[in-house]
This record gives sequence, C-alpha cells and structure tokens, in this order.
Amino acid sequence: MTKKPNNHVVFVGGGSAGHVLPALPVADLLIARGAKVTFIGTRSGLEEGYVQGRDVEFIGISAGKLRRYFDWQNISDLGRIVLALFQALGIFMRLRPAVLVSKGGFVSVPPVVAARLLGIPVLAHESDLTPGLANRLSLPFIRTLCTSFADTKVSGFRGRLVCTGTPIRTALLQGQAQVGAERFGLPNKKPVLLVTGGSLGAESLNTRIRAALPQLTERFYVVHVCGVGKMAPLASPDYQQLEFVDEGWGDLLAAADLVVSRAGANALFELIALKKLNLLIPLPAAASRGDQIENAGYAQRRGFSVVLDEAQATPEALVAALDTLLAETSQYRQALNAEAVGDAGAALLAELLDLAGDRLALAEREIEPS
Repeated sequence: MTKKPNNHVVFVGGGSAGHVLPALPVADLLIARGAKVTFIGTRSGLEEGYVQGRDVEFIGISAGKLRRYFDWQNISDLGRIVLALFQALGIFMRLRPAVLVSKGGFVSVPPVVAARLLGIPVLAHESDLTPGLANRLSLPFIRTLCTSFADTKVSGFRGRLVCTGTPIRTALLQGQAQVGAERFGLPNKKPVLLVTGGSLGAESLNTRIRAALPQLTERFYVVHVCGVGKMAPLASPDYQQLEFVDEGWGDLLAAADLVVSRAGANALFELIALKKLNLLIPLPAAASRGDQIENAGYAQRRGFSVVLDEAQATPEALVAALDTLLAETSQYRQALNAEAVGDAGAALLAELLDLAGDRLALAEREIEPS
C-alpha cells in the first residue's frame, strides 16, 4: 500500500461502551486538526450509536465472538472472522488510512491483522489492568500498545508499551451537580446514591440492589441505572429507575454523593477523575475473565474504593460497605484527591502522531496543553 501522506485515521472497537467511548476524545482531537476519521464496529448498532453526532464515518463489519471455551458456535464464528478479515482488507484498500487505532473487543482482531498485512501501523489501547483476549491475540500485529494502568505488564510484547491513562469525555469532566439535581428531580433531604451496572446493565447487580432497597432508601435517595429493558415494577419516593443515561450523565455523576458500580476500567477511571466516593462490586470470575476483580483490587489497594464481592453482597453487607464510605470519607477523599489525572487523550494523540510519522498529514501537528 502506498505511503503517500494523507489525513485519514481509522478506529476499531466494539462489543461494549468500554471499547468505544475512550476512543472518542482522541477522535475529536484528530477531527479538530483536520483529520478524516472512520470507525469500524459491529453491526449491532451499539458502536454506531455512540459515534452519532460526530463527523465520523461508521462502517459495520462481520464479527465472530472470541471464546475461551469449547462451543459449537466457534465453528460458525470462525467463518465470520475470516469474512471480517476480507471486509477489513477491502475497507483499508479503499480508504488507505495512515494509521489504525484499536480499542479492543472481538471485532478488532481481523482489522488489526488486515492492517499489518497492508503495512498500516497499528496503535492499540488496553483499558484493563491485564490485556483482554482480543488485544492479546493482536499483540504480534501492534506497533504501540497504550495502557490505562502503569502496573500493566505484557509478556512477550516487542513493540512500544506506554501508559497514557484512559481518556475521559469532556462532558463528564464538566458535569454540574445543580443541573443534574434539577434534570433528574433529585431531592436534597438525603445523600444521593447512584447505582450503575455499565452500558449493558447488570442483572445480578440489579437484583441485589432491589433486595436491599428498604435498607438503602432509609439512608439514601437511590438513582438506579439498570439497563435497557431491565426496569422493575417498583415504586418508592426515594428510588428512581433509569434504563440508560447518555445526555446528562456527567451532571448526574456530579450530583451523586456516592456511586455503586461494576469495576470496568473506564467506569473506574471516570470515578477517580471525578473524585467520587465509590463502592465497587466487580463482575465475578464465573461471568468474565476476572478483569474487573483485578481492576477493583488495584483501586482497593490504592485506597480509592471500597470493594464488595458480588456473592457477599447481601442487603446488610451493602449497607455496611456504604456506611464505611461515609464513616471514612476523609480517608477516601484524600486518596482520590492525591491521584493526578493527566490528559490521556493528548497522550494517546502524541503516541499516534509519533507512530504515523510522515504518513499522516494534519493541519496542526502540535498538541496544545489542556
């Protein structure tokens, strides 16, 4: 493929919000510098929904799930993966991008391989403390791997490994508590407890929160973001259910006094950046590869979070954990306030520009300090 300079950058990622949202601040920085940006994702509609409203072309491709166990669907999914490889080759031969940025997820592996075959340099970003399966499979084809955690180790990786942190959306950093209180009708008579299970919801977490509602609503006004289609027929003057929050999420976070969350890396870094008192209930190993347990352990060791194992999350244990946060507020705030949060978007852009070199021609190559 020709190395003639151009202004085109392609992103790939999908399967959950965590494989899309951290890429968007970097895409915005590139667009502001005159870049043409394309995002490759699954055809589910999830990724396309997140990039809507931006000057970003979206292309959906076939996606085969990468499983760590035997399943007959692995056979059919292998065909989807091969198809995705040829689709990616066609896309890259048409667009001729200067660089590919991979945010992980099972949809990312075929485009990463295709980029390597065509001589397109690949930069990847790993959100979790340890790399996920997609990024591990992609390692031989990646030139630069950026990480969220300084403690991340990647055995056998021969490219450039650099900790950039995780980009936080500007809208979250600019959230206003008063605006959130007015928008979501939050009373001021009790502390606001915000519960979120992530972009796809968390059914088991929802069940535990609802079982504890009589105890929780004695102490808090509870805002429960439970996932699309996962609301329950419950009514209480101190309990509000929301399926999903996009616009206004930063304001709602700003208005919350405490947050109960899963321990996905992106959610964790948002809580740290916003200095929010938080209780993490990580997704158990039986339902994941254990990455959230590792993330939560890191946060607990650093003094950022109280952590509660899901199997032990009885109503009494939930209330006790939240009482610990309230009783030791100054200790947790001190740890959160001491954590410097850099401009991860600018750091990632700097790595991208360095990797692309003279392949990428932008109107402005300098990165202004935030």
